[in-house]
Amino acid sequence: MTDRPAAALWLYIRSLAAVLVGFSLIVMLHTGTDELMHSTGVIPRGAMWNPWHNLLALAYRCLFSVGGGFVTAWLAPRARMRHVAILAVIGTLGGIAGVLLSWDLNLGPRWYPIALAITAFPAVWLGGRLYEKRYGLR
Repeated sequence: MTDRPAAALWLYIRSLAAVLVGFSLIVMLHTGTDELMHSTGVIPRGAMWNPWHNLLALAYRCLFSVGGGFVTAWLAPRARMRHVAILAVIGTLGGIAGVLLSWDLNLGPRWYPIALAITAFPAVWLGGRLYEKRYGLR
């Protein structure tokens, strides 16, 4: 009986790690790609008013969010899509915070942060579903 609390704690730690690793992966890929785009001149630093720059950034952010959902599903010890949903909610809440915090800052068109908030959940969810489709349910 003494193994039961330790096993439960280990599952909790693995669950937390699955979500944190997925989140960290998304943040690092977003930030790193932003920096790469700026340093190569593909997307200039500062306010982004060019719609093509916004669409490019939205596209790679969605792609990396799918990857984060996939990795979270891969690392989750059980109830994979529950872990993916938690990550997706965190991303959506972060996106909503981005909309609210940037609303009057004149950093670019208002549709861009709104699109980030709207696409966060489905992109992460898609990553989890792709994992399930590829490796099956567990």
